Amino acid sequence: MTDLPSPYKVAALYHFAVVDDPAALRPQILEQCESLGLKGTVLLAAEGINGTIAGAPADIDAAIAYLSALPQFSGLEVKYSAASDMPFLRMKVRLKKEIVTMGVEGIDAARAKGAYVDPQDWNALISDPDTIVIDTRNAYEVAIGSFEGAINPNTQSFRDFPHWFDEFSKQLDSAPDEPPKIAMFCTGGIRCEKATAYVKAQGFGDVHHLKGGILKYLENVPEDASQWQGDCFLFDQRVAVGHGLKQSDYDQCHACRMPLNAQDRASPDYVPGEACPHCVHDRTDEQRERYRERQRQVDKAAAEGRQHLGTE
Repeated sequence: MTDLPSPYKVAALYHFAVVDDPAALRPQILEQCESLGLKGTVLLAAEGINGTIAGAPADIDAAIAYLSALPQFSGLEVKYSAASDMPFLRMKVRLKKEIVTMGVEGIDAARAKGAYVDPQDWNALISDPDTIVIDTRNAYEVAIGSFEGAINPNTQSFRDFPHWFDEFSKQLDSAPDEPPKIAMFCTGGIRCEKATAYVKAQGFGDVHHLKGGILKYLENVPEDASQWQGDCFLFDQRVAVGHGLKQSDYDQCHACRMPLNAQDRASPDYVPGEACPHCVHDRTDEQRERYRERQRQVDKAAAEGRQHLGTE
């Protein structure tokens, strides 16, 4: 990929792999990223690596080359985008039990995941009337965009997905026809990759997922040929991107995490940092006071020309 016309290049990366000693690998990766002046967060676990890092284009390229050269992470999945401002405050490498938390023991996404489907082949798969298309993201992400006809599990956390699928699969088990063809997708590919491993562990064999996730699809599939509707929620200060990975006009409610468009922000129920039209009636006075104090600290930091750590 050529360098993006922006001061900052953002790399969202992951790879499921068998990592024998994540604790020994952590300081090596942290030192390399810090030496390049990068910021962001990388998660390491026995099941692999996951993270998003940002920096100057050449420095991001050097970091990805370094990580891809590590034997465990050969075939590292990376999605690039641009940011006009640095979207992170510092560089962190954290040890985790899972690189994406599902909370189910024994799921082997490194060796038992579903079949990859490249972005250019995705439209044909999900257009097949016999394909069950499942969005594995959370409800607040799906709220601003998804593929036409995709099932929304309405989960609040990825931990909710196994229970949702267990209930949903009862409908599939009772169907008299052939075993279903299942296609799953998520933002960058990591959640749906692990979700397909879970679904296969439940006995479903014809399971597929979008390689590189929505971000890779929006990067590679022209808008006039796209079946994506809306925008794609992100877990950083850009909030959302659209076709071509162009940053969209969204903010985020720090009380409920819902993405907010211009109409939401114009609502009298929108109080920055405290409430929005989606959650104004769902929070206690104690919660709202906590959010209010947090926003005061953010505003104070901005007035002093710095960024409050709580905004990361």
